[in-house]
Amino acid sequence: MGQAYTPGLKVSKYTLIEKQRILPIKGKILVEQGTKVKPGDKVASAELPGSVVIERIAQKLGVPANELPKFLKVREGDSVTTGQVLAESSSFFGLFSNKVKCPIDGIVESISPVTGQSVLRMNPVPIDMLAYIGGTIKEVLPEEGVIIETKGSLIQGIFGLGGERMGHLKMLVDSPDKAAPISALDASCKGMIVVAGNYIDFSFINKAMEAGVKGIITAGIDDADIKALLGYEIGVAITGNEHIPLSIVATEGFGKINMAERTFALLTELNGKFASLNGATQIRAGVIRPEVIVTDIETESAVKEDEYFLQEGKMVRIIRNPWFGKLAKVVKLHSELQKLETEAHVRIVEVQLSDGTNVNVPRANVELIAE
Repeated sequence: MGQAYTPGLKVSKYTLIEKQRILPIKGKILVEQGTKVKPGDKVASAELPGSVVIERIAQKLGVPANELPKFLKVREGDSVTTGQVLAESSSFFGLFSNKVKCPIDGIVESISPVTGQSVLRMNPVPIDMLAYIGGTIKEVLPEEGVIIETKGSLIQGIFGLGGERMGHLKMLVDSPDKAAPISALDASCKGMIVVAGNYIDFSFINKAMEAGVKGIITAGIDDADIKALLGYEIGVAITGNEHIPLSIVATEGFGKINMAERTFALLTELNGKFASLNGATQIRAGVIRPEVIVTDIETESAVKEDEYFLQEGKMVRIIRNPWFGKLAKVVKLHSELQKLETEAHVRIVEVQLSDGTNVNVPRANVELIAE
């Protein structure tokens, strides 16, 4: 068998990239097909309905619900602000008064003379959808979003935290087997996406947040440091919605792992370029990879990598022990099934490790590194 399909991570210097930018609810599209956009440009917007607040006006005034209308200072549909008087009653010839003030900025959605309650709705929350990457609007999805097409560098990681961030890349190490010291996080790192080498711990992350770093690219991270950062154990569902001031992309996995030379070399070449980074990760159905994208590069051609095929000479990463995290070159694809110690029969790929050793690995245990 000369080739076989396998999912894999992309580490591409230049490739075609498509991104769907979809609003969570229907809204307004701000660009047209064919428009060229920059990462920070708004391409769509919408308004999330505000939360509802129930105000027991009659009860607070101490009046019967059916008499509430004569004490009201507002009507249904009125805009209101925090502290504005909604209703007022007086006693002892006006010497004493009782007021109910509005607790929010919003509108009066309804007032019930049966319950004596008012439904107040907070002002809508505006949502601005940014392009995230530079490129061209390939397609407009009416009221939903757009599809952006571009050419650039793409690096996918194994695991990430945090959502979309943008900033210039800054190398903090000069070798894929080094970890950046905390002292490297100085004032020049503010607003940057830093490449921190083969490992980061919680103290490094904490200092990076204090320094105003937008994102961190590292080879490895420990789950204990993730728990220290978030305050809880990370689950197996999608990440990306964590309430943290920066995003993290781990290119290799968990623990102290040298960054793949190919990945490190590309990041070094892109040093100083403006990058888009997203730590969102999903390892179940509908796989989502954390990523780093740079579109501010110059080259003549690009190849769209829609399919992944194992072939002799391709580079792969082994994703199971005993060679977890190792990079290797495909030597031969064996077509016949082979029996494992677990009694399972699987197809095997023969790969060559960086030290020249050839080993046989189940195909399910390797991940293609797209070129």
